[in-house]
Formats: sequence, C-alpha cells, structure tokens
Amino acid sequence: MEEIKATASESMEKAITSLQNELKKVRTGRAQVSMLDAVMVDYYGTPTALNQVASVSCPDAKSFLIAPWEVNVLKDIEAGIIKSNLGMSPQNDGKVVRLRLPDLTEERRKDLVKNIKKIIEDAKISIRMARRDANDLLKKKQKDKEISEDEQKKSMADIQTTTDDYVKKVDAIGSEKEKELLTI
Repeated sequence: MEEIKATASESMEKAITSLQNELKKVRTGRAQVSMLDAVMVDYYGTPTALNQVASVSCPDAKSFLIAPWEVNVLKDIEAGIIKSNLGMSPQNDGKVVRLRLPDLTEERRKDLVKNIKKIIEDAKISIRMARRDANDLLKKKQKDKEISEDEQKKSMADIQTTTDDYVKKVDAIGSEKEKELLTI
C-alpha cells in the first residue's frame, strides 16, 4: 500500500511541476527568459530550442536580447519567434534579435487570467486522476483479498488527504500567478 501512495504522490508532484512550467509560459508584465522556452528554431533542418542556438537575456523588464552563437541563424530565429505566436515582433539588426514586450491591456490581462484558470483546473484534474488510479488499485487489492477492507479504507483516506494537500498547493500557485498578472 505504501508503494501505491508513493506512486500517487509522485504523479501529483509531476502535476505540480507541469503546472509551474505551464505558468512560466504565461507572460506577465515583466520579461522572463523562460517565456521563450517554447520557441523552436529550424537549425540546419532540425527543430531546436532557442536557448540551444543563442544566448537569451532580458536587458530590462520589457525586452529580450537574443544573441545567436552563429550569425547565419538570425533569420531562422526570427522565423521561430513569429511561428511561436508570442505576439511580439522580432527586430534583427544583423548581430542580435531584440524583442519588446507589448504592454498588457486590462482586457488582455483578464484573458490571461482565464487561461491561467484553465491551466490550474488541468493540474487539479491530473491530481484527481492520480487519486482515482491509486483508489482503483486499492479496490482491486481488496477484491483480490490482498488487503482487508479496513486497510483499504484507511489507505483511501490517506490518499484523499494527500490529494487535498496537492490541490491546496495548486490553488496557492495559481492565486500567486493571478495576483502577479493583475498587478500593474
């Protein structure tokens, strides 16, 4: 039973990690290098992450500076940024690519909050699925007479407590991101 609980906890922890990675992609008013993690560049015919072909930095809170390792990759970097649909227009000066974060309007902020709520709900669903899988295993073990009904109920209660803890973590992470987004 401990291995079932451990597996459930591990799955729930992966849901939290996935949530944090997804929320990094949602842009707030500040430029963060992680916002460009999803940008893929066609590097000699192979889709490659932007940070593998260039140095990405944030010289100030509203812009990115992308310095490629090889100058001939500039056009591919521009194309990758445009294709990734970030809502930013790359400016290529022949040596580096600059990106400027557009200001967030109130309407755009509300849309982003809706998007965050969907990401949070997806994380909660993943956590509940981990709980369901663990409970199904416990029911099967009880049906096969490997564990008693009391052990099954106690383990299911433990798994529910763990689930509740992870859902609280998700809510805390989500509300922090929403507050960050709505702060002007």
